[in-house]
Amino acid sequence: MGKWFKSGSPWIWMTGGAVSICLIAVLGLLLLIAWRGLSYFWPADIYQWQLEDNNGVKTTLIGEIYDREEVPTERLIAAGHQFDEHPGEFVTRYLVKTGNREFVGLDFRWILGTDIVSREKPADVAMLERAKNGNFYGYPIAVIEDGKRLNITGEAIETSLVAHIKRAVDIADEALALQKSEIGSVNYALERLRLKERKYELDGKLTPAIKAEMDAQAEQLNQDYLVMEKDLFALRDKAARDSVVVRDMRGEEVTLKLDSVLDVSYVNHMNIVDKLGHWFVGMGRFISQDPREANTEGGVFPAIFGTVFMVMLMAVIVTPFGVIAAIYLHEYAKKGPITKMIRIAVINLAGVPSIVYGVFGLGFFVYMLGGSLDQLFYPEALPAPTFGSPGVIWSALTLAILTLPVVIVSTEEGLSRIPSAVRQGSLALGATKFETLWRIVIPMASPAIMTGLILAVARAAGEVAPLMLVGVVKLAPTLPIDMNFPFVHLERKFMHLGFHIYDVGFQSPNVEAARPLVYATSFLLVSVIVTLNLTAISVRNHLREKFRSLEH
Repeated sequence: MGKWFKSGSPWIWMTGGAVSICLIAVLGLLLLIAWRGLSYFWPADIYQWQLEDNNGVKTTLIGEIYDREEVPTERLIAAGHQFDEHPGEFVTRYLVKTGNREFVGLDFRWILGTDIVSREKPADVAMLERAKNGNFYGYPIAVIEDGKRLNITGEAIETSLVAHIKRAVDIADEALALQKSEIGSVNYALERLRLKERKYELDGKLTPAIKAEMDAQAEQLNQDYLVMEKDLFALRDKAARDSVVVRDMRGEEVTLKLDSVLDVSYVNHMNIVDKLGHWFVGMGRFISQDPREANTEGGVFPAIFGTVFMVMLMAVIVTPFGVIAAIYLHEYAKKGPITKMIRIAVINLAGVPSIVYGVFGLGFFVYMLGGSLDQLFYPEALPAPTFGSPGVIWSALTLAILTLPVVIVSTEEGLSRIPSAVRQGSLALGATKFETLWRIVIPMASPAIMTGLILAVARAAGEVAPLMLVGVVKLAPTLPIDMNFPFVHLERKFMHLGFHIYDVGFQSPNVEAARPLVYATSFLLVSVIVTLNLTAISVRNHLREKFRSLEH
């Protein structure tokens, strides 16, 4: 036994066991997040309950079971609940999503198993997903087309309702595209024209001829806007042409305009193939659509786009600066106390809290640098800031400084592994030092550079605290890239998956509805980070194979 301990084998087994436990814990956490997030899109059965509480009040409830738990009976009795018969040590309690928010109030409620008189799963009950006020549960009993109630019953109602909803959604999408593209372009052109006129005025170059020309351009744009606005209102009226009559849990008939209905699902008579298709459609909408209802419903496409765009912009900024700094420290700087202090400072920068970088970015980049840019190049827009307010460029620069030590250290490690004989051989063959660096040293160190970039991307993609100060917002009306010149707008604010998780999980007015979205968005953020890392790893492996011959 003593020899076994002295051989070091126990420490090897302990290290391997610790690594295995950590790996299992990480995989278990990812599987939990994936299960809780992806199961949100699986269509849940819709039940109808007949309830009777301890006061004899009878009610009907329609909804989905969101959660269940066992509650100690003594706690319920202490809270004032009375039972005709003692139900035992625990009572099952169900969290039911009832929807119908404008009539019921909160769209979640707890019910006790002891209050349930009966529970059934009707085949003709439907869930209508709406753009406002959440889901609506009930029995569609009629379709109204252009003010006329269609004389259809049974399965014909479902077929007709699906077709009418698809028509309304297509028209609504057309109206939204018109509002975002053509009308948005006209508004953007009007604002640019206003700023141009203001600049001429500040420079003292606004002559009557230029003023008249700009007024004519503005008048033409306003005429175009009125025509597009008329088309937009016509599309909205066309989308709101039809309605559906639904009998809700109160037994009352409610008429819903189809311009606010996004989809209808008769979940209770779906087979496994239909549910699987519904699941894929739900995930596709979550990835491709914009958020709505205070980010508790809809999709996260702007957050995905903002996260990837900001990380790529950060990578473009941090890589050249990190590589140049590492090359200078390793290849040109003299060995001495100053160089040693610089290396210590670079290493210590990696341990600075990220919020400190956010405060620095807000003070230096946004207020000082951005404010100076506004004074020099955009005085016509003042006092409204252009670059003097948080934006995606300042977020990328802040995270570039945050991840710069990682790139520098990784690149220096790669440079130190290159044999000195390679440099000396290149110099002996007549190459200059710059040519040696550019053609020999940097290509051989490129895998280490990519390693630093991978670590930088992994950290930057998950940072939230500094971004809250320098550019990220709850809801961005426009993306940093659009079809308006100059097409890439680095001064705009953006959405981020990490901040979206924080906002939905801790700032949402509807906690129960937001909880599954937290898991889904978290899994999506992990997937984005893994995708970015795998892309960088594949590039690194390609570079490693390409320049392997230089090592021999």
